[in-house]
Amino acid sequence: MTDTFFGPPAALTELFASAEVPSRLAYAAFVRLGPGAADALRDNPWRLLRVPGIRPEQADFFAKRLLGDEAGPRDPRRVVELAAHLLLRAAGDGHTVTPVTTLLSALEAYDPGDAVEALRAAIGAGEITLAGEGTETELLGLAEFATAEETVAEGLARLTAMADPLPPVDGAPEAIFEHGVTVLTGTPAAIERTVRALADAPNVIVLAATDRAAKDAGGERSAHLTLGPGPDGYSRGVDSPLEADLVIVTEASTLDVVHAAALVEACMDGTHLVLAADPAAPSPPAAGRVLGDVIASGVIPVTALPAEDGDAIDRVAAAAREGGLVPVDPADRTVVIVPAGEAREAAHRAVQLVTDSIPRALGIPAGDVLVVTPAQRGEAGANALNQALKERLNPGPGPYDPGDRVVAATDLPTAAAGEFGDVVAAKPDEDRVDVAFDAGTVTVPGAALRHGWAVTVQRAQGTRWPAVVAVMSGEAAGVLTRPLVVGAFTRARRHLSVVHAAGPELALAVRERQEPARRTRLAELLRENLADL
Repeated sequence: MTDTFFGPPAALTELFASAEVPSRLAYAAFVRLGPGAADALRDNPWRLLRVPGIRPEQADFFAKRLLGDEAGPRDPRRVVELAAHLLLRAAGDGHTVTPVTTLLSALEAYDPGDAVEALRAAIGAGEITLAGEGTETELLGLAEFATAEETVAEGLARLTAMADPLPPVDGAPEAIFEHGVTVLTGTPAAIERTVRALADAPNVIVLAATDRAAKDAGGERSAHLTLGPGPDGYSRGVDSPLEADLVIVTEASTLDVVHAAALVEACMDGTHLVLAADPAAPSPPAAGRVLGDVIASGVIPVTALPAEDGDAIDRVAAAAREGGLVPVDPADRTVVIVPAGEAREAAHRAVQLVTDSIPRALGIPAGDVLVVTPAQRGEAGANALNQALKERLNPGPGPYDPGDRVVAATDLPTAAAGEFGDVVAAKPDEDRVDVAFDAGTVTVPGAALRHGWAVTVQRAQGTRWPAVVAVMSGEAAGVLTRPLVVGAFTRARRHLSVVHAAGPELALAVRERQEPARRTRLAELLRENLADL
């Protein structure tokens, strides 16, 4: 077992204790601001606003504790961090840029003083990037996202220009071997079959969102671990690239713009990069929509795998992609619809399916069943479902106990965000949890984890399970979209139970609701970078 503790340094926890900031926020600050978080916060207390979940009034309190009367509301540092905070909130909805007018309007609520001048200074310092200067719609974005989009566009142009044809492999699309960058679209099952056939060829690296998914497709490790995570970022990059003729990313719809930039930079000249995914799947939970933008750019070849006759899971997923729901044969237990009246009943039905019905009727153990739901909160949200499932499957004093199934909430040294593992030891008094992942055991704070019997549909993307219980409740009807429904249905390999408590909202979502649009620049940048290639 590892003795390494991946968590906030003592300097940060001591700083938070002295300023009466809850210790549970130290891990989030460490992840967001890095090992030097304590020094960064002493220099600029409002930088606390870069931490997800922090509100402006909390950052103002923190600044007052550190700076005393010097912590004025119109401090230029405060204005810049308020702007960064608003841009990060937009990034949480997938946006990489925000109109200048929208940002300035939002800043007015915080008495920022001369916000325009403060933003100009932030742009000059490289903290915030201005795009479309002089046009009707000037856009602002945090430099990390703007730089990442530019890196992806330039990197894909480089790979396109530098690639020579590769020897083809029987049964695989020719475009993969002819072009430096291609998109391969199809169902998760069809893509997995194609990628597994390619995985046996020499000099091929198969990557995925998690180790579990990479192994299912014939690879070894997640993109995160393959890139070599370390305290100062990834070790793989321009100076230490991946040595491969062909790099394939399965379920590439999970790639956000920051991870995509790291991956593209790590591909050496001459490498052929394939982004393989179901285009109907949800976009990533972080900033950007890399796969969607690459397809929308129109400058990267896209090859669709032919549709194949499949089982009932394939049929209901195919119908959802087309905007419809189809009846299922009650005698075929591959897909089962379980009606429920409201959210509480839906949660009860889901727990019953995992702990009794599916293991007893189908012989699939509870450990091979995943519950997916559109929302984290609510009576049928992931939090409530995990609490109920823990009581039935692994009761204990908690919050984490040996034997709990957990999922990484952030990238860890031995696991990508979204990787599932098992708790092997817990020290609640020290807020340390030892978790066994496929790549090894790591000791982390509880804040780095979530219970993993039930997860949101977005968190489940990138992994598939023998059996899945998809909980569709009325309380989550407002967030239901066609991609979320497709994403839920396609997580299952052998069996899918749909706990249906959403009434007509489920059919409405599948028929009419696409994902909310995301403000990004990648498609435009790709067209600019590949215009002459």
